[in-house]
Amino acid sequence: MSSFGAQDMISPLRRVMVKRPGEAMAAADPQSWHYATPLSLEKIRVDHDDLVGKLAAAGAEVLELEDDPRELADLVFTHDPSLVTSAGAIVLRMGKLKRRGEETLHARFYESIDVPILGTIEEPGTVEAGDCVWIDEKTLAVGMGFRTNEAGVDQLRGLLEPLGVAVESFDLPMYQGSDACLHLMSIMSMLDHDLALIYAPMVPVRLAKLLEVRGVTTLAADEAEFTHSGTLSLNVLALAPRKCLAVAGNDRTAELMRAAGVDLETFRGDELCLKAEGGPTCLTRPIWRG
Repeated sequence: MSSFGAQDMISPLRRVMVKRPGEAMAAADPQSWHYATPLSLEKIRVDHDDLVGKLAAAGAEVLELEDDPRELADLVFTHDPSLVTSAGAIVLRMGKLKRRGEETLHARFYESIDVPILGTIEEPGTVEAGDCVWIDEKTLAVGMGFRTNEAGVDQLRGLLEPLGVAVESFDLPMYQGSDACLHLMSIMSMLDHDLALIYAPMVPVRLAKLLEVRGVTTLAADEAEFTHSGTLSLNVLALAPRKCLAVAGNDRTAELMRAAGVDLETFRGDELCLKAEGGPTCLTRPIWRG
């Protein structure tokens, strides 16, 4: 039986890659890496351990990427450098220059667990998986902005079309500029096959219409919490249909999801998530859903 393939955001999470925070992240210059303050190794590990405990309790096999090169402080955000399809992994090419090199470590990791490489995004293309949202197993929405460009989307489309996957691209807003991290997943999260959490003011109109046509109900997240959390109130990981995980502290958005029938768990993220701009989706690379 196949032990890889994650062509949707919703099916039960069976296997996932994480990277426990190490010395590289704790020693990183916060201004250079766009962290709010210097990070405490002890505290970011407490936050990460809480996340991993929730993943394991939900039934996922948690695999750890063990590399910790000092020049790759963001390696903990395992979601972005690759995608995993039913035919194998796609190794992406990071738009954030300081993250270049993470892709090689992902490729090596997949080789170690016998996941074939379907393809690789090459220069001048850039794609970060935070800009990639599976609407369903045959439709991938991709945001184009500072991290993902048109050349990258064209290459991604060429790799996925033979699998019968349609790649739909949408322009992202500038928001706070190129230094900040705004992915498509910063403004929407799939909670079920027919339910999504969105930050309505930033969702492209064509994407909103696509969701409507596909029968996806949208929940408009609280605007004040979106701003206060640095977009992390929208960063929600589905562990299974309507069973989700989010960073603690965004009570109005959490209540909105629970009122829609979502079984929502939260984990501590004060140090790791809020200060380093990454939530549970960013910290996980689904390898197998099913």
